[in-house]
Amino acid sequence: MAQPVEAPAWRLWSYREPAIVLGCSQRRLLDELGARPDVEVLVRAAGGGAVLVGPWMLGLSALLPAAHPLVACGPVPSYRWLGECLEQSLQQVGVGATTLSPDALRAHRAERPAPALDWACFGGLSPWEVLVGDRKIAGLAQVRRRQGVLLVAGVLLQPPPWTLLCDRLGRSRDEARLLALSTTSCAQERADLELAPLATTLIQALTHAVQTALNTASPSDLVR
Repeated sequence: MAQPVEAPAWRLWSYREPAIVLGCSQRRLLDELGARPDVEVLVRAAGGGAVLVGPWMLGLSALLPAAHPLVACGPVPSYRWLGECLEQSLQQVGVGATTLSPDALRAHRAERPAPALDWACFGGLSPWEVLVGDRKIAGLAQVRRRQGVLLVAGVLLQPPPWTLLCDRLGRSRDEARLLALSTTSCAQERADLELAPLATTLIQALTHAVQTALNTASPSDLVR
């Protein structure tokens, strides 16, 4: 975002190879981890915990002008429209997804204290992220600058190899087991379908949902 963002732009992508993407506050871990040929470790501009990306994840990014109605409302409300796009699209492929509103998140934390897994993106919960029951299926992050706002999402198509993440970051195998228990994926929720056509249908649904949200956004979205 070196230049002001003048119009919304977005895209979906997949990952050919696994990598670990640290949150900006975890940058110090780069020197501790060092370089290894098995999995690359990167740092993103957004905050949050480490993300294990790879062929098991569908990525989405949306870049909007800072004054756009969908993001001018502040950091937390800015997630809502994207979380709802994910929720609706997952529901269209038969995955019982729900977004986690700020009120629902507070209630969730009061009723079910989470294990100390917030060092991993998918080990913690934030407003407007997407769950199936109590298990996380999509995570969100953002970068806010004067030039514009970048929103990023990751949807689990398949179960990630959580042991790869934990081994590379020096975490325990017990934490890998807890990550597996606290997350789910499209393949797990729709085991009756082959993954390739399921992913294709999800991409089509997301394309329609995101484009519709961007096309219909109005100043009233600021106070939703």
